[in-house]
Amino acid sequence: MNPKISVIMGIYNCADTLDEALDSLLNQTYQHFEVIMCDDGSKDDTYAVAEGYVRRYPDKLRLLQNEKNMGLNYTLNKCLYEAKGEYIARMDGDDVCDPTRFQKEVDFLDSHPEFALVSTEMVMFDEEGDWGKTTVIERPQVNDFCTHTPFFCHAAVMIRKEVFLEVEGYTVDPRLLRVEDCHLWFKIYAKGHRGANIPEPLYKMRDDRNATNRRSFKARLNGCYVMLVGFKMVNMPWYQYVYILRNVVREFFKCVIPISMYEAIHKRKFHWKK
Repeated sequence: MNPKISVIMGIYNCADTLDEALDSLLNQTYQHFEVIMCDDGSKDDTYAVAEGYVRRYPDKLRLLQNEKNMGLNYTLNKCLYEAKGEYIARMDGDDVCDPTRFQKEVDFLDSHPEFALVSTEMVMFDEEGDWGKTTVIERPQVNDFCTHTPFFCHAAVMIRKEVFLEVEGYTVDPRLLRVEDCHLWFKIYAKGHRGANIPEPLYKMRDDRNATNRRSFKARLNGCYVMLVGFKMVNMPWYQYVYILRNVVREFFKCVIPISMYEAIHKRKFHWKK
C-alpha cells in the first residue's frame, strides 16, 4: 500500500542539523508517510548522514543525489516525481517539525476537499533558542499576494499531489531560485485553487546568521521578479502593481543597510512573547 504522505527534501550542506530534522519526522504521531531526500551536491557529510538514516529506516526513507548543485526547484522536482503519496509535504534539512504536524495537516485536507494545500505558522529559532513566530492569514485570497508574499510557509506545507502535478511542479528557472515557493503559489492560484493556514506553530525554522547570509541581493531581486510574473498569472488589476514598486524599494533598503541593522529589524518584526 502506498503511503498517504510523501515528504520531499532537498538537502544541501546540512550535515550538522539533518539528524534533528529527520528525527522530528520519524517521531510524528502520524506514521503513514515516506521521506524522499535528494542531496544537491553537498560539500560536507550531508549525503553520508542521510545514507546512514536510510540504512536504519529503509522502509521509510529514500535517498537521491544530484551530480552537481542544481538548485532547490530542480531538486524538489526530482523528489516529487518519485513520490507515491496522495499528499506531498515539504521539509528542510535544518528545521524541526512539531510531532503533531502531519496528523493535523492530513486531518485538515481530508476534511476540507475545497483546499489544494495547507500550511501552518512557524517558530523561528537559532543557537540561543526560539526567538520569533510568524502569523498567518487563515484563508488567503488573490489580493493577499499584494502585501503578504509569500503567505504560506513553504517548508511546512502539505499539497495534494494531483494539484502539484497539474501545475507541473516547481518551475526550473534561475530567476526563481529562493522564491520558487512564491511562484508555486501563483501557479496554483492561477488554476483556480486555494490554500489555507492552520493558525498554530507546527514547524520550527532555523533562522540564524547563515539564513541571513542566504538572503542575497540576487535572491531579493528574484523576489521582485516573481511578483511581476505572478501578478500577470492571476490577472491582478493594473493599479495593484504599485505594490511591486514598493517591494523593490523595501528589498533594496534591506540590501544596503548593515547586516546587524537588518537582523535587528527582522527580529523585532517576528519577536514572540510566549
